[in-house]
Amino acid sequence: MLTKRIIPCLDIKDGRTVKGVNFVDLRDAGDPVELAEIYANEGADELVFLDITATEQRRKTLAELVMHVAEKVNIPFTVGGGISSIEDVEILLNSGADKVSINSSAVKNPQLINELAAKFGSQCIVVAIDAKKIKGEWIVHLVGGKVPTEIKLFDWAKEVEERGAGEILFTSMNHDGTKNGFANEALAHLSSLINIPIIASGGAGNIQHFSDTFIIGKADAALAASVFHFKEIEIKTLKNELSKNGIAVRL
Repeated sequence: MLTKRIIPCLDIKDGRTVKGVNFVDLRDAGDPVELAEIYANEGADELVFLDITATEQRRKTLAELVMHVAEKVNIPFTVGGGISSIEDVEILLNSGADKVSINSSAVKNPQLINELAAKFGSQCIVVAIDAKKIKGEWIVHLVGGKVPTEIKLFDWAKEVEERGAGEILFTSMNHDGTKNGFANEALAHLSSLINIPIIASGGAGNIQHFSDTFIIGKADAALAASVFHFKEIEIKTLKNELSKNGIAVRL
């Protein structure tokens, strides 16, 4: 039985970790390298770093951050934000990242997924999907959730898998930062459609929410930010509780 993974997410803006609600109202949450080290020591299974202000000028800064993180942590980590070419991915993987996450660039150029999977292997290509439920339909959004598309979440997830992505990171914008629980209905439906692992993101507020997303949402991993950054949930406590509930985790 595969263990379920707990993944702290660090949104990076100008070299600092930040956290918002529904993708806005950002506040400082600390130094990303220090936080990464703390989470690795506390038992996180993986880490995700998303540069939410990624631009060409900042690519070098992100590569430097990746090198610092790689020196300090011994668990896999994923880096995303503004990645749009084979060259971008090469720089980040060579700097020490285990996986990269692509989002807007994959929607704008779906062939990029095929190219990256062919060059680097599916195992290190994560496609992040930000979606919002509008009039009963889950619609994919771009640019950190600011720009709606015509694309439906479930259609896109199937295409992403077919094109060679190794994993999907699904963030429900309706749930992000609300601490009211994950989008378990959508997650369970996603799980029935695709065979690659799904990381649930958006809505973690308590331990029960994690339990629910693994049992009801059928998620393979759960990602959260503020509950970890602001010490509302300790990773060790979370994993112990999940284990007591019969959910397989790495203790």
